[in-house]
Amino acid sequence: MSSTPPDAAKAASAAPATEPPRLLPRAHSAGCSTHMSISAELPWTAPDAAFRALAGPGTAFLDSAARDARGAVSYICLAPEEVLALNDAPYTALRKWMAAHPQARIPPAWPFAFKGGAVGWLGYDIARQAAGIKSRFAPLPGLPGAWFGLYTTLLGFDLAARRLFYLGPQPRLADIATRLGRPRAPLPLPPLSWTAEMTAPDHLGRHERLRRYIAAGDVYQANFTLRHTAARPPGATLPALHLALRAASPAPFAACIDAGGCGLISASPERFIRLDGDGRVETRPIKGTAARAADPEHDQAAACALAINPKERAENLMITDLLRHDLGQVCATGSIAVPELCAVESYAQAHHLVSAVTGRLRPGLDVFDLLAATMPGGSITGAPKYRAMQIIDELELGPRGAYCGIIAWIGFDGAMDSSIIIRTITATPDRLYAQAGGGITWDSSAPDEYEEAMLKIAPLLALGQV
Repeated sequence: MSSTPPDAAKAASAAPATEPPRLLPRAHSAGCSTHMSISAELPWTAPDAAFRALAGPGTAFLDSAARDARGAVSYICLAPEEVLALNDAPYTALRKWMAAHPQARIPPAWPFAFKGGAVGWLGYDIARQAAGIKSRFAPLPGLPGAWFGLYTTLLGFDLAARRLFYLGPQPRLADIATRLGRPRAPLPLPPLSWTAEMTAPDHLGRHERLRRYIAAGDVYQANFTLRHTAARPPGATLPALHLALRAASPAPFAACIDAGGCGLISASPERFIRLDGDGRVETRPIKGTAARAADPEHDQAAACALAINPKERAENLMITDLLRHDLGQVCATGSIAVPELCAVESYAQAHHLVSAVTGRLRPGLDVFDLLAATMPGGSITGAPKYRAMQIIDELELGPRGAYCGIIAWIGFDGAMDSSIIIRTITATPDRLYAQAGGGITWDSSAPDEYEEAMLKIAPLLALGQV
């Protein structure tokens, strides 16, 4: 989850590895902390190494593991002041919680968009429930519908300039600097044994049932997914799982949220919504997939074929239009624009078609109004959204839980950035869940859709294999 830091921060040279922390101007106490908030520049440490040194229950790692224009910053958020776990009414509860912790003055030398606030997940199932859609499934045991920690202690990584900054109470700085300077052992991952909940023939039958709904005019498109599960053995820690996944499948919106016993390990390529302090909104739906090829010539040909594929483009256009509608509920009249349409972006395992929809939030509305109008995201529901969610619940074999919801930071200042929870492992105290799928339209081929789902889930199922 990222925001590009100011050019001024990029222009300065990185601190030498032997340089001690440099304290920067003091500020009033931030968030709930009883200590004064300071900012300091620390010797450069790569985000994955810093995470190995600092990870523990309550840690949130927003990890731009595959850098691009939207992945120039990573954050490690430490020692939450408070934790909020929810199973209903998420937007009202989050608004009240955040309102009780107003923005404190932040040291001007802190160069990043996220200046402290809430970090966590808002799951698909709690958002579906808030949208008025009932489910035939019980929630995943041991996993809150939404979980957020309130963070005032942050590390911010400017990946382009290789600069590392600390924000938080001064008494915590020395310990963090010491831990960053210690040697870091690899985090071993025990073997995992994944089991598919849906066979290929069952997928075929459910795909055909979905196409009958499309033929009847119920929906134009619905996102249909399948799931694998594994027992969670001792030693399958969230940091070990995340570092293994980021090595296999780096992504610009990767994240590890350790809620203590449960959590998420994500290699998501998809931004959901970004909201800046001036009310500017951007969403970037992904629809349209082609596998990467080892040979550069074949890989480029696959990307070019995807760019002109009529079925994939139609799928993307439907969801882009849905998101234009969703943003139109809360954005100023005339502010909605589509600056990018069906652009090809390439990631570790796949090329994708990505569009961008922008707008400006209407005066008097806030980030929680924006989430209420747009959750769950259109790229992982379908169109029309309400009926698509009903059909998804009928055809899938279990609850989605957090999967297809969002991971987000929500600043004390009301800004936000968020990603769609795809390419993600959900961890409960005793089980792991991996899920993948895609948008089904009338022109979809069941074998192709099954193959696409397996392409997307492959890096997750490879974890813990020997």
